[in-house]
Amino acid sequence: MLRAMLLVFGLGIAYFLAAIPTGVAMQLHPATAALCAWAGYTAIAAAMLAIGGPARCWLVAKFKVSAQPNPEKLFWRVWLRGGMPGLALLAPVTCGPYFAVLIALALGEKPRRVMFWITAGVIPWSILFAILAATGSSLLKR
Repeated sequence: MLRAMLLVFGLGIAYFLAAIPTGVAMQLHPATAALCAWAGYTAIAAAMLAIGGPARCWLVAKFKVSAQPNPEKLFWRVWLRGGMPGLALLAPVTCGPYFAVLIALALGEKPRRVMFWITAGVIPWSILFAILAATGSSLLKR
């Protein structure tokens, strides 16, 4: 069981979308799989925040990101509409915690706020994937 939990934790870091179904397939309770995946996802977000300063400088220089809003650009229109909560809710199924943290830091968000929203934004996805994995698992057992 510990091996399955560690695997799901690692998948939460590397590929969140596969973490919970893998855990359920390895006979973990869906809530345990969701918690392990959430913990992995949150851990890598915290690690990215730890290296966020140098990474932020690199990202700003590489992609010429300006912290000044420009409503003419699509990215800024999306950011101004959804902000950090929107990015955090979309990150688990799009860019992942790595890029979400870097994007938020590059746009001037405070690290504490980034960590809160990244941690909270993955919770609905964890619950949804746990429900779907449990439902699929029960259908396969029939």
